[in-house]
Amino acid sequence: MFNLAQMQTLYVEKLVEFGAYLVPEELKDKKVPAANEHVLLPKKQVAEGLKRGDAVDVFLYLDSADRLIATTVTPKLSLGQVGRLTVKQVTKIGAFLDWGLEKDLLLPFREQTSKVSEGDEVLVAVYLDKSSRICSTMNVYPYLTTTDKYKKDDKVTGTVYQTSDNFGVFVAIDDMYQGLIPKREVYGKCEIGSTIEARVINVRTDGKIDLSIREKSHLQAEADSEKILELIKSYDGVLPFTEKASPEVITRETGMSKNEFKKAVGHLYKNRKIEITFDGKIKLI
Repeated sequence: MFNLAQMQTLYVEKLVEFGAYLVPEELKDKKVPAANEHVLLPKKQVAEGLKRGDAVDVFLYLDSADRLIATTVTPKLSLGQVGRLTVKQVTKIGAFLDWGLEKDLLLPFREQTSKVSEGDEVLVAVYLDKSSRICSTMNVYPYLTTTDKYKKDDKVTGTVYQTSDNFGVFVAIDDMYQGLIPKREVYGKCEIGSTIEARVINVRTDGKIDLSIREKSHLQAEADSEKILELIKSYDGVLPFTEKASPEVITRETGMSKNEFKKAVGHLYKNRKIEITFDGKIKLI
């Protein structure tokens, strides 16, 4: 049988002027295979000296006329694999990605979790649609796996592939493994497609990994204090909002929760780097 969108070993059934017809192992001794039992390897990819019965490792895909065709070129991604591909063009039916073959890989609009443009590098998985067309999707969650290679407090790198108001930010760790930044750990902008560095805060029993983009509390307090200090300097020494500002304002301006902001301000006050006036203004000393 033929395995669409995958590498497999086929055998030369016959050589013709325009290439070589290949068959699966179970048909290599059949004298006259039916038309749907062999696949063409174009002449330009037929190695010199190739003869009937020889084994050839090929990738099977559909050409521009949706005919099954073989190639000795290994694409950047095969069926079920996840990886980054570059957008070559955007059309009325979706985006087309460079995956290393003559025919580009379709990323339908319905499979895009954010808008893509020519030149963008996007994280996708390869799948077959209901019509057995080879397509890609930015909804990579079903194609990611779990791992036991990471433990608590390990640093990891991953790609944001989905955001949820209820759960948080979903991250493909190493573009392979399932990771989540829980809602309580989400600060600042985590845009789909962005690469982030995070810290493992929990490895679940099912192998999925919870992440934080913030350091341990004592290290984060120092970092937050420095960030607030630089922010005050950028406003000529006086913050335009106080500790009584709404959580939304504080998060928008600092990327911190209100509680973390107050801790950072308290740290600066304790170390006599700022003063807080009677009306609550936060000023450099």
